[in-house]
Amino acid sequence: MSTQKVSVEWISDMAFKGTANGHEIILDADVHVGGKNLGPRPKPLMLLAVGGCTGMDVIPILKKMQVIPEYFNMQVEGEVAETHPMHYTKMHIVYEFRGKNLPMEKLQKAISLSQDKYCGVSATLKKALPITWEIKILE
Repeated sequence: MSTQKVSVEWISDMAFKGTANGHEIILDADVHVGGKNLGPRPKPLMLLAVGGCTGMDVIPILKKMQVIPEYFNMQVEGEVAETHPMHYTKMHIVYEFRGKNLPMEKLQKAISLSQDKYCGVSATLKKALPITWEIKILE
C-alpha cells in the first residue's frame, strides 16, 4: 500500500499555503471570519477534487470508445449541513457535453465506470455521503 502526503503551511491570519505534487495553492477564509480572501476555502476544494478525479477518468474512457466531445465540463454541487460541523451532506455532479451525435449510452458507461470503479475521490467520499450525477447535452 502506498501513501500520499501534502504540506499545509500557515502564512498569516487565516491563510495557508498548500503544497501537493510540487504545486502550491493558497487557502484562505472569508474576510468576515478573519481571512483576506487570498484563495479558495478548503471545503470547495473537495468539490474540485471529485470533479477533477472523475473528469480525468471520463475523457480517456471516452477516447477509448472513440467519442471525443467538443466541450466537456462538470458542475459539482455540495449540500452543506446547517449546523456545525458544517460538512457536505451530499454531492451532485452535472456532466455537461457538447458535440455532434454524442452516444448517450457511451457517455453513461464512461461516467458509471468512473463513479463505480476508478475515481478514488468519489470512492472515498461515498463512504461519508451520497454522490449523484446526471448528464446534460448542451446545444
